[in-house]
Amino acid sequence: MPSLPHAIAEERLAHARIGRLATVTPTGRPHIVPVCFALDGRRIVTAVDAKPKATTELARLENVRATGRASLLVDHYEDDWSELWWVRVDGVAAVIDSDRAIDALASKYEQYRATRPAGPVIVIEPERWRSWIPSGA
Repeated sequence: MPSLPHAIAEERLAHARIGRLATVTPTGRPHIVPVCFALDGRRIVTAVDAKPKATTELARLENVRATGRASLLVDHYEDDWSELWWVRVDGVAAVIDSDRAIDALASKYEQYRATRPAGPVIVIEPERWRSWIPSGA
């Protein structure tokens, strides 16, 4: 399977505007949600923000607390399939309070500069980077 060089995969992840955060429930069921995220050094961070949610007791937070694991997937689609790519990072995850992580998010997203997320923050310490590009790309 063709993949991206690590530096390019990291750059594409860093510049992506949205990702899909994947966690697993304590009973083993998959859970995936779209999130805004940023790189904070080598760590990936995403925060609970002010966008409307049904509850503040979010499944993603419970799942990370229960399992200590998460993945983030970013991808790019075009009708020209030779331009497709995806990057996935799997790692150890934790729920923390972190002004530094919020700062990283605010530097990437104008909306977070206007209304800083209250948190908490999910932080992923990458253990494994996977990527894909079409053959011959």
